[in-house]
Parts: sequence; C-alpha cells; structure tokens
Amino acid sequence: MLPLDILVVAPHPDDAEISLGGTIAVSLQQNLRVGVVELTSGEPTPHGSIETRRRETQKSTEILGLTWRSHLDLPNRSVQPNLEARRKLAEIFRTVRPQIILAPYWQDAHPDHVAASSLCDDARFWSKLSRSDMAGDPFWPPLLLHYFSIHLRIHPAPSIVMDISSQIETKMSAVRAFESQLITGRNEEFPTIIDDIRDRARYWGWSIGKAFGEPLVNRESTGIASLSSLLH
Repeated sequence: MLPLDILVVAPHPDDAEISLGGTIAVSLQQNLRVGVVELTSGEPTPHGSIETRRRETQKSTEILGLTWRSHLDLPNRSVQPNLEARRKLAEIFRTVRPQIILAPYWQDAHPDHVAASSLCDDARFWSKLSRSDMAGDPFWPPLLLHYFSIHLRIHPAPSIVMDISSQIETKMSAVRAFESQLITGRNEEFPTIIDDIRDRARYWGWSIGKAFGEPLVNRESTGIASLSSLLH
C-alpha cells in the first residue's frame, strides 16, 4: 500500500471529510493511494467520546475506502507546532512518503487548525534531514497544498478547484458518519451544518462550471507541461 500518493493532515477526525471528502474519493477512484493522519482524537466535545469518534472515523474510512489512516494523539484544543509534534509528523512523512501533502489553510479562528498548518510546514522540512535519529529515511514531499477548513467568514482565493461532481454523494455519506459532531444536538432547521457543507461544495463547483468542487491553495507556482492540462 505504501508509499502514498496523497496524505491529508487533519487536525481532528472529520476535518478531512468535510474539506476534502470528494477529493479523496475522486483520487481513490483514479487508483491513487490516499491516506489521512489526524493530529488529535478530537475529544472532548459536547456529544462525543473517544470510542464514538473512533467508531465514526472507522465508518467514514470504510465509506471512502482509504488506503491508510492513522493518528498522532496530540492534545485536542492544544495543538502546538513544537519540536515533539514536529518530530512525530516528520516521521509519518518519512514513513508513508507522500507525493502530495494536503494541509489545513494557515488562517483560521481555531487555534488547532492554525498550529496544524504551521506544523505541516515544519515537519515537511524536518522530513528531509539526514544524520538524524528520526524513524525512516530522509524524504522531501514534493508538493504541499492547503485545503479550506476555515471557521472564519473569509473568502480566500483558491489556486485550483477539484471537480468532485462524480463523488459528492460519497463525500456526504462520509461526512454524515460523524453524527456526534455534525448531527446530534445540531440545529435541525434549514440550513443545517450538513446543508452548509454540501452548499459550499456546490459553490466551488459553480466557480469552475461543474456541479461540485473543493478548493486548494498552492503558495508556490504550479508547473504544467501542456496547456491542455487546464482543459476540463
């Protein structure tokens, strides 16, 4: 199964599904090897528990058909891009050797998301270090993209938008697996949080002339070999 083509770094269980469930499903359909590593358990929350979150994560993993999934057990609500966390994530990068890392966007109201974004940058650099006692061989993940997992009401411009039209129902099924976080105790009147997730995907699909989409940001220039690569 390893190495991976794509590794999603998610601060909490459900972040990958909410932000990238369609991208994950489309990529797997294209026979790419896709993994997710959560930094925390996501607990405590009002309606969850460690056992519940594990069960929901497993259900979503099965819906998507992920190649690989793991977690780092960093402290929920207190993620810090410190040396211990950097080492743990760098060792993941050296072990699964992803060609593409998908990391949280660097601006958000949730401190865990901001810290996770910084941590991905730092761990990516450490991953390539030689003469180190970290597990695994030195490895530089070639591409780092950022996904929108944003609580602020801001509108960053994406670099690319992934067409997920063929996998929107898979994405929404994976999202609904996290019932304790997205359904239980939530407002049942329109628009629910489930409506919001689907509607955002519809908006990004509209932006590229497709039914549904998911945005990604590249802080570096993206190279292509042919303009035909940009054609839908």
